[in-house]
Amino acid sequence: MFGLAPPWLLSSRGTPVADALVLSHPEQVERLRLACPEAAPTAVLAGDPCFDRMLAARPHRERFRRALGVRPGQRLVLLNSTWNSESLFGDRAEVPGDGWCGGDVVAALLDRVADEFPVDEYRFAAVLHPNIWHGHGPGQIRAWLDRARRGGLALIDPLTGWRQALLAADAVIGDHGSVTFYAAALGTPVLLGAVPLHALDPDAPISAFMREAPRLDPDASLAAQIDEVIGSHRPLPGPAEFTTSVPGESAVRLRKLFYSMMGAPEPARPASLEPLPLPGYEAATITVPLRVLTRVLGPKEVAVSRWAGQWSGPGADRGGELHVAVHEDTREVDSLELADVIFRDGEPDDPRFGSPSLWTAEVLRRHRGCSLAAYVTGPSECVVRVRGEEPLRMAAVPDADTEDVSGADPTAYASALHAWLASDSRESVTSRARLARAVTDGLVLRTGDRLHRVRVGPLTPPGPVS
Repeated sequence: MFGLAPPWLLSSRGTPVADALVLSHPEQVERLRLACPEAAPTAVLAGDPCFDRMLAARPHRERFRRALGVRPGQRLVLLNSTWNSESLFGDRAEVPGDGWCGGDVVAALLDRVADEFPVDEYRFAAVLHPNIWHGHGPGQIRAWLDRARRGGLALIDPLTGWRQALLAADAVIGDHGSVTFYAAALGTPVLLGAVPLHALDPDAPISAFMREAPRLDPDASLAAQIDEVIGSHRPLPGPAEFTTSVPGESAVRLRKLFYSMMGAPEPARPASLEPLPLPGYEAATITVPLRVLTRVLGPKEVAVSRWAGQWSGPGADRGGELHVAVHEDTREVDSLELADVIFRDGEPDDPRFGSPSLWTAEVLRRHRGCSLAAYVTGPSECVVRVRGEEPLRMAAVPDADTEDVSGADPTAYASALHAWLASDSRESVTSRARLARAVTDGLVLRTGDRLHRVRVGPLTPPGPVS
């Protein structure tokens, strides 16, 4: 049993190396007594401060989601791997009797994520054990995950950000590491991508969880499995029960232990833990070419689905029109000549681009096959220019009940406008007339099952003549 065996706990003289061994549950105390009875007298039941910090931070879940660039209606899926060869990020392809495990699982998963999951409906993040970062080096990790990061994957800091990401997640794809167990203890749906049961103590709570939790099927649709594990989720009682037997009490118990060991009186003020900090904002900037499927559903409503992969997953046969949208800073520079929509993000007064009006005009002059350029000026608005027309501002209409303006990604607004102008109409209406109608009536953008109302209007004040 990792950490509880005599070599970990006893000196060369056979005496305990620690004066106190902090455990979070009586089940661990009993396992210690069986594994190393000499160290059993040092056991102190003091809970789990890490888990207590997460429990205390639960009310801030929406803030953590917004910090990760998760928009209303999006699902955040967290990929989590511990550090050994049989982990999700490990190098073993299969464990006999245990099914699919390790190998290039993460690489295969990320390729399928790009192909199967529309970027406006799902956000993905990865939490890798610190030993992975230490063993391979940050440069190698970022290089391995480069394509996925350019496709929108958030790579979470393994020391300071993983708890907040776990609280923000709608589902976790993990292995036998502690982060996966914490996710289950929080009640988050978990799908196991690596299940090395032979490497675990069969009597440990983690083994029971591994036997009961749903497993990832490599031959089935990943998107369907995520939807199923979220839709049918019923939290298993074991992880929450065995993570700590005294939730919320670790600060009090640990401080009492520490001061008693020092032989000093405790302070009169209440014991407390440092709250989890709010991470910095990390926008989901996608620079790989996007395959965009659009359908005009009504007089001013357009459905938009965008993929960062090969557009071969579920939804590819739903009908509609396909176009390509590309970030100006894409590494796949040849795709700019094939793009129908070119976009970028930046401050509206960034002197390097002159202005959004100037930038959009410059892009359309440089890329003759592009129909529309969009400069994202904020999380809910952008400046667009249709070829041959003056620049316009597109902005989310605040929700009438919540006043929330954090709608869809503004680059999706640009694709919706492109589709609206390019769509066939039973009426003999020119593209310019359709653009004027969009300015008058606005547009309704549908991503998945969510509607976003978008206002289309002239720039105020007007941009410089270009």
